[in-house]
Amino acid sequence: MKNSLRMFLLGCLLLVGAAAQAQNRLTGVVLDSLTKEPLAFASVFLANTTFGSSTSDQGKFEISRVPNGTYDMVCSYVGYRLSKQSVTMSGPSQQFTLLLSPVGNSLGEVVIKPEPNKPEEYKQFSELFLGGTQFSEQCRVSNPEAVRVFFDEEDKQLRARAKEYLQVDNDALGYRLKYFGLEFSYDPEDGAVSYYGEPVFEEMKPKDEAQQKLWAANRLKAYNGSFMHFLRSVYRNRLRTENFMAQQIKVTVNKRFGQTDSLRQMLLERHPDGSDLTRAEKDSLTLWSRSGPVYATLNPTALPIDSIRQVSADGKRVFLRFSGELQVAYFGEAPDPRYKRAMSPLGGSRTTYPALREVSRLRLNRHRAEIQADGSLRNPLDVSVGEYWGFEKIGEFLPFDYVPTTPAPATTPGRSK
Repeated sequence: MKNSLRMFLLGCLLLVGAAAQAQNRLTGVVLDSLTKEPLAFASVFLANTTFGSSTSDQGKFEISRVPNGTYDMVCSYVGYRLSKQSVTMSGPSQQFTLLLSPVGNSLGEVVIKPEPNKPEEYKQFSELFLGGTQFSEQCRVSNPEAVRVFFDEEDKQLRARAKEYLQVDNDALGYRLKYFGLEFSYDPEDGAVSYYGEPVFEEMKPKDEAQQKLWAANRLKAYNGSFMHFLRSVYRNRLRTENFMAQQIKVTVNKRFGQTDSLRQMLLERHPDGSDLTRAEKDSLTLWSRSGPVYATLNPTALPIDSIRQVSADGKRVFLRFSGELQVAYFGEAPDPRYKRAMSPLGGSRTTYPALREVSRLRLNRHRAEIQADGSLRNPLDVSVGEYWGFEKIGEFLPFDYVPTTPAPATTPGRSK
């Protein structure tokens, strides 16, 4: 998942209800690729879900009640390379043979133990990975020794890798997240954070009924307005019903930026302390500082669903497809108190919108992105998200098989609170 790029409802209940009618069984065996011997107690799971299993003494596994859809099936075993393959569930049962390659040391090879993480680098990684929300504060990495954090001098980025998996216990949502094959990077220059891997969710056991209800309420709060909620709404053609509004952002290249930026730099070099600038020079600096390499213009009119949603000719595939960028507002929920950035305005309009809203940005990295019924993208790298969706991270991370159990607030655009 890139940019690392983060998560009703009558429409969604209909969606999940339809999926529940087509639940399948996935079976198979895990073998050593060289000896063909079965591997007992290997972990087999469907990434980004709660579906998983361990192999038996004979290396056999079974994952039941899997809804139709395309998944990444992942297998992990200590001393072997992580295995991943795409599977499409569309029938009552499918069987697989998974071959794992051992990671053996060559004879005479010297194994060097990595240096301990520097406390300040690990702290920065942990804060960027877990996020800064109220739910993120209730997340903890239970195996910090499993991650190697270092500053890459070659490209000047902070990186982190997990040889096996990084485990995060989310006490706010009641999930134990195991992030296999984690690759994390942070660019201090532009603030870009990206991470990817193969996560699997496990339900934590609540201490009592009160905690179970709290987890259910927190999960719903994390879901409402999330990117997954948005994608499910687009898939079901229920964008407005689910309290979303999409607006077009037109991005135009500023052809004069190079010239104005050069003038600004020259003026600053001539007056390094800024004390002897004339009023006209100060006005010029103020004007030039407002100029960027691109201009972003918001069209305040809400886009119709057909402007961002495309359905294949046979009606079986749904895509996000639009030009430029989208600004997406979700109405009826206040942002996390720790989100200090002002919400982007919705532009001048005769429509009165609810004061409570969360505003995000969305850009396609390709001409379109295919959406699956569970609110996932067939290729997560097809899109980039920003603003509020970029702020939410592991603290709000939900499995794709999450099913909301309580209707969302019935607030719709056009009705002020």
